[in-house]
Formats: sequence, structure tokens, C-alpha cells
Amino acid sequence: MTTTTTGPRPFRFGAQFTGARPAKEWVERARRAEGLGYSTLFMPDHFVDTEFAPMVGLSFAAAATTTLRVGMLVLGNDYKHPAVVAKEAATLDVLSDGRLEFGLGAGWMTADYAALGLTYDSHSTRIARLAEALEIVQACWGDGPFDFAGEHYTVTGYAATPRPMQQPRPPILVGGGGPKLLRLAGQVADIVGINPILRAGEIGTDAARDTLSGSVDRKLGYVRDGAGDRFEEIELQVRYFMAAVTDDALGYAEALAPMFGVSAEEGLLSSAVLAGTVDQICDTLVERRETTGVSYVVLGDDQLDAFAPVVARLAGT
Repeated sequence: MTTTTTGPRPFRFGAQFTGARPAKEWVERARRAEGLGYSTLFMPDHFVDTEFAPMVGLSFAAAATTTLRVGMLVLGNDYKHPAVVAKEAATLDVLSDGRLEFGLGAGWMTADYAALGLTYDSHSTRIARLAEALEIVQACWGDGPFDFAGEHYTVTGYAATPRPMQQPRPPILVGGGGPKLLRLAGQVADIVGINPILRAGEIGTDAARDTLSGSVDRKLGYVRDGAGDRFEEIELQVRYFMAAVTDDALGYAEALAPMFGVSAEEGLLSSAVLAGTVDQICDTLVERRETTGVSYVVLGDDQLDAFAPVVARLAGT
């Protein structure tokens, strides 16, 4: 679990793996991420594309590596009962020798719900259900049988096995873009992802504009509201959805400008954009850590090699 630090928290880098690959290539890419100095291999949890199932994909990656951490970014809470998720996650933590980072979210992509015939409840309802689920997961990882009686779940006399290897539990990761979810993340999470708001149920212009100047400070305020005195214990994370190592950062931003509805210069300041030369990117990340405290950087696996020099320079510093 995350502990309190003094001064800037050291940089960590994660790679979010998406898409389906043959087993040999999947294993080789996981080992490459480990060799390049990435801390964590993450997987998302969706149904409307060709993604591998995260629990299985992460298990393969963990079995093929020795130090690389594995995590969900993030599981959709509405897809499985939290006690089932807790058992699977604890098994993965044990079999990976304690390398799990457990990510759980309220669920947001409407296409997933539509494809499976699931009811897409209100944001408040899904967040309240997530809050109960996180209580149940932690109780499953505790000592002995427990009871839980909530609005959304009921558990009676359940003694979960196995217990995770990491004690008292694996780090919990919760990300969000709106006040309710970020306050919940501040209350319970060890790692908080500062995300675009996704109330529309898809990634579009609203989500892009929600990452513009000032958005991170506003969202950190919500995290602080939930965390109170434990805020300094939390590791802050950003998943950079738009990232490129390039000598023409402005040209890269100009291609994105229509999505944001702002100038290219303003677009480069988005909390979801990371572009420039290796030197420029390193300077940007250090500056953002100084101003916001964000030290955990997650990139798509399509940027694994391009960002290797950034990882080599900053990881652990």
C-alpha cells in the first residue's frame, strides 16, 4: 500500500495494453515493458472491442515477468459481483508474488451496457454501488467471515479465500473525473486517477474539454475533500490518451485542436496531452508533478518504445 512521503513522490510509469495478440507476442511485450523500466502493465475492461479479458491477460503477463506489476485500469464494477472480483484479484496477487494493483470503477461506457443488456443506472447509483463494492472487496481480503447489508449488495457469513499476498491488502486504484467519484476515490483509494469526465458514456468533445487548463487543480480539490488528512498518502495518476515523442509538438496539437475547440497552444496544456521532444516531455512531467503532485504516468502500449527514454530518465526520481 502507498505510504506517506516527504517531498515529491518518485515517478512511476505504466503501460496500458489493449488489443488481442498471440500468446508469444503478449509475453514478449510484457517482458519488454519490464526491461524498459515500466512499473506496471495495465489492462482495461470492456466488451465492445477485441480486448482480452483483463484477469487472464494480466495473469499471463505476471507469469512471464518477475518485477513488473499488473493492474486493472479499471474493472467495471457492474460486470461482476465484488466478492467474485475480490477472489479473482486475490488469486492474481498470490500467484504474482504480490504484484497486483487493484483498479475498480463505477462503469461508464454505455456501449458495454447496451451490448450486454445491462441497465445503465444513474451516475449517483453506480457510484453508490461502487462504494459498497469497495467495502466488500476489502472485507473479503480481511480476517474471517463477514456480513454486509447495503442497498445494492448483501453478504452473509462469508469467509473469502485466498487472502492476498500483499498485506494488509493490494493497493486500490480508483479514477474519476467528477466530484462524487473523486471524493469517493479520496476516501478509499491508494492510487487516484485524475480522468476526463465521462458522463456522456463515451470519449468525445466534452471529455476532451474537461482536461483543459485548471481541470486538474479543480479535481484535486474533490480528492482532498474526500481524503482529508490522508491526502498526502495518495499516489496521483494520469493516463495520457494523447501522447507523442515528436519534434513538432505544435503540429501534433493542431491535429487535435478540433476535438478541444481551442488553439493548438492551449491544447498542449491539456492534462491528457503529452507531446514534444524527450527533453520537453521530461520538463513537462517534472513541472506538472511540482504543481499538481501527479507522479504516476500511464501511456498506451503503442508508445512503449517511443517513451522509453523518458522512462529511463525519470522513473524512480
